[in-house]
Amino acid sequence: MVDKAVAKKAPARSGLVVVDKPGGMTSHDVVSRMRRLARTRRVGHGGTLDPMATGVLIIGVEKATRLLTYVIGSTKEYRATIRLGQATVTDDAEGDVVSTMDASGLTDGDLHAGLAPLRGEILQVPSAVSAIKVDGVRSYHRVRAGAEVALEARPVTVSRLDVLGIRREGEVVDVDVDVACSSGTYIRALARDLGAALGVGGHLTALRRTAVGAFTLAEAATLDELAERDDPVTLPLPAAADRCFARRDATPDEAKTLSHGGPLAPAGIEGPYAVFAPDGTVLAIVSERGGKARPEIVLVP
Repeated sequence: MVDKAVAKKAPARSGLVVVDKPGGMTSHDVVSRMRRLARTRRVGHGGTLDPMATGVLIIGVEKATRLLTYVIGSTKEYRATIRLGQATVTDDAEGDVVSTMDASGLTDGDLHAGLAPLRGEILQVPSAVSAIKVDGVRSYHRVRAGAEVALEARPVTVSRLDVLGIRREGEVVDVDVDVACSSGTYIRALARDLGAALGVGGHLTALRRTAVGAFTLAEAATLDELAERDDPVTLPLPAAADRCFARRDATPDEAKTLSHGGPLAPAGIEGPYAVFAPDGTVLAIVSERGGKARPEIVLVP
């Protein structure tokens, strides 16, 4: 598909784009499309979504790519469907089924009891088919080459794991859930672990990310919708910084110092926070340490 009138557009402003990612595309595919729409190579994403998944994917354009480090660490929210009675090699619907077991005898009470240990601060073993590197090689490459991969458990926080609906069809049970979790949590690993705990196997059949930090589906746009805009950027850099960080307004002298990478006197703001020039330009993201407000990244000139 040819993006409409892309060749006639001026380069996009620095800022963030809240994309409603479609199924069937990798996050890198979305970045590639956004490079064409924004007419710049300087584009990145803030938190990978699997090809099967849809929903909120934060894209950084130009200088705003430097904000993505902070976006990636934000709390994520999802709507998902877990199928009990089947386990797959990938822990989701994209992989081959490796075991089946009749789950029709599970009661609603069994399901809620199985979910309880998956809430709160837990240790989670990521899915073997993940982008985590093992000795410099992505885990999913090792699995697809036929290697056995055993990843180490890591601490994650599942602050919300609510049942939205339960559907029974034959020997499988589909459970719709609403999840809020820390960065690094694998929703398909939750599906796998629920199935294992109930003794029937489980995998993820649908996943939609509904929020990344303060960014939600309400402001997300599809790639086709973004292609119709003169500038695809949802939030220009100043608005993006205002959304993501606490704000400090600098005096002209402070702005000059910070624009050259120098520290400011502390303001007692818990960081990192954004510092703005008198004209509204975002100067830097700073944090206070050693009695000074020191820049973590400088965004000017």
